Amino acid sequence: MHAYVYKSQLKPDTYVYLARRDDFSALPAPLSASLGALVFVLEVTLDAQRRLAQADPAKVRSELTERGFYLQVPPSVSSMMLRHYD
Repeated sequence: MHAYVYKSQLKPDTYVYLARRDDFSALPAPLSASLGALVFVLEVTLDAQRRLAQADPAKVRSELTERGFYLQVPPSVSSMMLRHYD
């Protein structure tokens, strides 16, 4: 499975993985607006051996299949989100 990675211009260290290059239609409008312009940074193959620095490849593959995108936020934001919804 291929993923296309884009960096948010408004949110530091925030990345969006897309199932299809330049197809932002899967992103909900409020999320898209909050991220601002997205700049392509990387094409990556997500196979069983692939390691990612800040994300679980299995979760990325699952989200891409189910939602068409995966949102990677900085670890500090991610931990705040988990505490907020517990």
